[in-house]
Amino acid sequence: MSSKEISLKPTRMRTHPHTTRSRLMLEVASELVNRRDWPYLQARVSLREQGGNDWPVTLFASDSPATLREVASNKVQFAIINPSMILKMASLGSPPFTEPLHLRTIAVLPSSDQMVFAAAEETGLKSIADIRERRFPLKVSLRGQPDHSLHIIINHVLSAAGFSLNDIVSWGGEIRYDAGMPYGANRIGAVQRGEIHAIFDEGASTWGNMALKLGMNFLALDEDLLKRLETVGLRRGLIEQTDFPRLGADIPTLDFSGWPIYTHENTPDLLVTDFCRALEASKARIPWAEEAPLPLAQMVHDTVDGHLEVPLHPAAERFWRERGYIE
Repeated sequence: MSSKEISLKPTRMRTHPHTTRSRLMLEVASELVNRRDWPYLQARVSLREQGGNDWPVTLFASDSPATLREVASNKVQFAIINPSMILKMASLGSPPFTEPLHLRTIAVLPSSDQMVFAAAEETGLKSIADIRERRFPLKVSLRGQPDHSLHIIINHVLSAAGFSLNDIVSWGGEIRYDAGMPYGANRIGAVQRGEIHAIFDEGASTWGNMALKLGMNFLALDEDLLKRLETVGLRRGLIEQTDFPRLGADIPTLDFSGWPIYTHENTPDLLVTDFCRALEASKARIPWAEEAPLPLAQMVHDTVDGHLEVPLHPAAERFWRERGYIE
């Protein structure tokens, strides 16, 4: 056969073509979300029988609290949320949830994080309570993503402290919803340029030291405020001086740790077991700290980095116990 001739022999496939098609799309999606320049990072995958009319299994990787209602109504079978305490709030029926949602955990991706309420030194603010007491006309940058868990948490913090975002505006302040993370030029850069006074956001390790270097203060949440927040399901945290050398002392705040994988409490045991089995089988292929496999033994317990705020689904607990992850 010459180099220009093409073989017409059929390609022999080792797997069923339907399986190959689905896996091809999933693998391509996996590559895309791993690109730093790829903007579309939320993934929603629906599975069904070949030629079926319905999609009985949907997996949704989202940080939006709105997905909690989709899982509670069985529109989505497995999802991820951040932080762990939002799952507890939903289970308690704390606002904005109007009733308890019947959810259970599969596992929790560990991620150590704290909320940061940072204000420019020139404001003289030292705590959240100071804002209300001084009726300070604060100019604040908040996360531009409207369905992020941050907005629920911030509203609870301010309400428990006796004021609201609307109050800040009425005192002559400004509330900005800015795209991107706090370390961006349009957010912490705006503090540096004197356009705003404050940033309320999570991801302390990514921008906290930048804020302190600019002379910003981390606003503390006092004990009474933390106790009120705990009644709705929020968890207290601590920004430690050991991690932020420019701090004069540890700062009481809220914990933003953990990415729970969750489902409805009535999700069939067999489906939950299949999910757990697939998670275990793929743990070495999912990127993690220093390319280590997913730490499943840590992910099925309540830990500092991944709080098990809602009990495990019984089938998940049984599977992890049988596999030796739970004693």
